[in-house]
Amino acid sequence: MIKIAPSILSADFTALGKDIAEVETAGADYLHFDVMDGIFVPNISIGIPVLQSVRKKTDMVLDVHLMITQPVRYVDAFVKAGADIVVFHLEADEPQNTQAAIDKVKAHGKRVGLSIKPKTPASTLIPYIRDLDMVLIMTVEPGFGGQSFMADQLDKIREVDALIKAQNPVCELQVDGGIDPVTAPLVVEAGANVLVAGSAVFGKADRAAAIAALRG
Repeated sequence: MIKIAPSILSADFTALGKDIAEVETAGADYLHFDVMDGIFVPNISIGIPVLQSVRKKTDMVLDVHLMITQPVRYVDAFVKAGADIVVFHLEADEPQNTQAAIDKVKAHGKRVGLSIKPKTPASTLIPYIRDLDMVLIMTVEPGFGGQSFMADQLDKIREVDALIKAQNPVCELQVDGGIDPVTAPLVVEAGANVLVAGSAVFGKADRAAAIAALRG
């Protein structure tokens, strides 16, 4: 089954509770929560207080994507604030700290994932793949919404899918960036089973139809 994770970065923050309730009713599987620190990526978004508020409003799986430097410093706090899945970037710290962050999330009994940018090779995931519950492949440069899908990442998705099937078949493969009803079938064919979408869901009046279109 293909899971859909609407990104609240594209929601209306003056009516966030309403928007979340609508996508939950519409059949979304996860709620994607983008955290940017202005250092690892050139934009700043939302953080722990918003996550705590969202957690009080929904029982949905909260899929928290940390686009921050040295995530090991904050993974405990995001878990305590309500994250069910914590995903952070392999490029954001040294290998020993990346492993330490993975271990911290797992010690809380939560799911953990690693994300890689478009220019980062799939092979960099190999030392960690057996410990992961999710891999997130970025099909745009992280930090801004509304970018165009990078079709040259399809081969990387296939490569990561092969790694997962060989070493950790229960690991989910998530894709984020430019996902819409045209690009969704491409990433699913390449092996993705969790699709992050922002404007393709929150930008539509009929959220249920939008989610169904992404599922194909």
